[in-house]
Amino acid sequence: MKKKLLITIISVFTSNIVFGQEKVEQLDKLMGLYNEYGQFNGSVLVSENGKVIYKKGFGMANMEWDIPNEANTKHRLGSISKQFTGMLIMQLVEAGKLKLDVPITTYLTDYPKETGNTITLHHLLTHSSGIPNYTSFKDFRAIQRDYYSPTEFVKTFADSTLNFKPGEKFSYSNSGYFLLGVIIEKVTGKTYEEVLQDQILTPLNMTNSGFDHHSTILKNRATGYEKYGSTYINAPFLDMALPYAAGALYSTVEDLYLWDQALYTNQLLTKENMELVFTGYLNGYGYGWGIGKQLMGNNSDSSIVNEHQGGVNGFHTIISRNTTDNNLVVLLNNTGGAALNEMKDAIYGILYGTDYKMPTKSLATELMNIILKNGIQSGVDQFNSLKKSEIYSLNENDMNTVGYQFLQDGKVKEAISIFKLNTEEFATSANTYDSLGEAYLKAGNYKLAIKNYKKTLELNSENPNAIEVLKKLEAK
Repeated sequence: MKKKLLITIISVFTSNIVFGQEKVEQLDKLMGLYNEYGQFNGSVLVSENGKVIYKKGFGMANMEWDIPNEANTKHRLGSISKQFTGMLIMQLVEAGKLKLDVPITTYLTDYPKETGNTITLHHLLTHSSGIPNYTSFKDFRAIQRDYYSPTEFVKTFADSTLNFKPGEKFSYSNSGYFLLGVIIEKVTGKTYEEVLQDQILTPLNMTNSGFDHHSTILKNRATGYEKYGSTYINAPFLDMALPYAAGALYSTVEDLYLWDQALYTNQLLTKENMELVFTGYLNGYGYGWGIGKQLMGNNSDSSIVNEHQGGVNGFHTIISRNTTDNNLVVLLNNTGGAALNEMKDAIYGILYGTDYKMPTKSLATELMNIILKNGIQSGVDQFNSLKKSEIYSLNENDMNTVGYQFLQDGKVKEAISIFKLNTEEFATSANTYDSLGEAYLKAGNYKLAIKNYKKTLELNSENPNAIEVLKKLEAK
């Protein structure tokens, strides 16, 4: 009897090892194909039941020197930084130095009282303050190379009219998290960076994470690139004082695993306050996290997933925590926009032993190559046949990115052709018409610019850029 039991235990143990190895092989094949198709260039980590089963780098951290991405490569995180800012705020709340429900003018005495007296920290944390998003301002690209101190930069948006009454709606705004960083500095008397180091990075031994300064010599730091057709270019310079507490941190997939595991404990916050962080408020957004449920694999029950993406010049990132089963997916990409949601879903498919989508080539990238080589009409003519091919996939954001690359290069006609196709394929997306309107405006075709901006507002009546542009155009 004992012999049979031992054989059964050995058999189960062996099958688990084999199945685990199959998952690793599947993950390697999946991410290898994404890299081969130009869809992923960066670092990946996957943990299952709290244990790392896969971590690897793909492509180049630095293309000029042929330095490969590794698991310890440091990438800019973009908006993943917000969850660290949210944690610092909650630690100060727990210490009795901040309150979530008082006006922000309690801490920022110089902030305009008319709006500041109606906005709380909770509003800032949950993107429900109504403060316009400064990265959406028309002149933001023009100042990306400029340095501002936190208090100086607040002045660029502090006098803005609120988009809605605080607490009434959800509207993603980097401005809110920028203000949270300033509040952290005001109440502690230290820089945001110092508080982050003292309160989170040092306690968790996250030695490969921090506030990214361009001037610092930082070993194993990835360079940010952007795709231009099938080639790459260096991403535009961005002074990291601008993303600040909303998006200026760097890290590695390994350090983000340490962060993930700490969030299951009470090392950083009490259980009660941790629950506030991971409560889904308006639009399912917590304090620096998107909170939701989704089906995983063949499970009949949905799993709770906490995740966030980040995007900053040359980098696109995602951290996704399946807290029901203590699973984690981290993808840090250093060639601009990538289909990270698609990759994440496929990785979860592998973890849960169900069907998942294999990588395809970007139709937008191929279309750009054709236009650059053979002209606009050739690209438009081939678009429908490429769209029907199983080899390629059509993505609204990819098309929009290609259109803006043309626009920034002064290829306005090419940009218009891309944006027009995007409006036809994604007719219910306000963003596609906003982009087409901008291209027509640059071409001097005010009639068509007005038409598309009006269409944008039909689909999204609260687009501040479209409202502002239309006022100016209709006044002419």
